[in-house]
Amino acid sequence: MRRRYPQAFRAPVVERCLSLAIVVGGAALAIYTLWRFGFSPAKFVDGLDKLGIVVVLMMPPDPGSQLWHYASALAETLAIAFLGTLGAAILALPMSMLAAKNVVANRILHFASRRFLDTIRGVDTLIWALIWINVVGLGPFAGILAIMTSDFGSFGKLFSEAIEASDRKPVDGVLSAGGSEVHSFRFGILPQVMPVLMSQVLYYFESNTRSATIIGIVGAGGIGLYLANEIAQAEWQRVAFIILMILVTVSVIDWVSSRLRLAMIGRRAGATA
Repeated sequence: MRRRYPQAFRAPVVERCLSLAIVVGGAALAIYTLWRFGFSPAKFVDGLDKLGIVVVLMMPPDPGSQLWHYASALAETLAIAFLGTLGAAILALPMSMLAAKNVVANRILHFASRRFLDTIRGVDTLIWALIWINVVGLGPFAGILAIMTSDFGSFGKLFSEAIEASDRKPVDGVLSAGGSEVHSFRFGILPQVMPVLMSQVLYYFESNTRSATIIGIVGAGGIGLYLANEIAQAEWQRVAFIILMILVTVSVIDWVSSRLRLAMIGRRAGATA
């Protein structure tokens, strides 16, 4: 084996030197970055002490008299995540058709669609929230638009890649039977990619539940506004209760969406790969 495949047992000197240089360069960059940003072990240890104090002050979690207000705000957060994700998926599907090479063969249109999606996707959800707050004002509507805009770029890219990876044979079958290009997409491509698209939408809904909490801090509605207020007032027991509510909600959504994703791709929850 050594004689037959010498490269697999001993890399050339140039490749080994290059690999070593990459590792050393990465380590040097990490050390320089820590030094440049003022990292200090003493400061880190001191911060852990302060974190321990905050954790102690959080016990036990207590909503006080705000339980129903928190529950209502959490329901608002879920509504923001759901409507934002749903709206983004609906808008991204036709855009993904323009960005998929096997649907639209025009290179200019394909390139423009991809770069447009990259531009939208390159801006973080929090920044979109700040933009929409200045456009439509404070409240959950700005949060919905922020998530919808951010996920529109992500869904457009993911959907187009799933469409491009689809099998061509069903499309040829629809066309040979006299179907149009629209029919070929509806009956040849869409049934193949729909489970994948729905799985991605469910995953993003779970992720957007956390995102909706963050954008609520800047005034886009939901439980994030209460969380920011309680942190500002150092009401650590209420902060702990809100965090616990968010964790439980995200865990439940993750469990439900996982089961739904497995069902959509034709696998049973207890099946092993």
